[in-house]
Amino acid sequence: MEENKKPLAEGEEKEEAVSKNFIEREIDKDLAEGVYDHVQTRFPPEPNGYLHIGHAKSIILNSGLAKEYNGKFNLRFDDTNPTKEKTEFVESIIEDVKWLGADFEDRLFFASNYFQQMYVRVRGSSYKEGKSFRL
Repeated sequence: MEENKKPLAEGEEKEEAVSKNFIEREIDKDLAEGVYDHVQTRFPPEPNGYLHIGHAKSIILNSGLAKEYNGKFNLRFDDTNPTKEKTEFVESIIEDVKWLGADFEDRLFFASNYFQQMYVRVRGSSYKEGKSFRL
């Protein structure tokens, strides 16, 4: 098991060994093997309600990993049905993410802004694979 050395409280000379969790071990492995050259995480809430404790856990985990590895953290709303989403929830989620200390800087995204690109990508790959039909 890999370990980090973490200093104990001020005035103590020994260092405490801190085990990395399975996510950190996988990130370390991928970075070492060149699978990826940086860490970029995201929190993808659906803006159809207020956040709960599970959301907070995900925000802290993902923003914390990005910070630990000098990476980037994105806030990307999965607004798959934008006509039913409320601005109230979007604003509340943004406020809560900031309150939890997660810094998404200028990386605020909405999936609905990319529907056309996603459609073209899926349609293009399906067409090339012979799985597409014309309307």
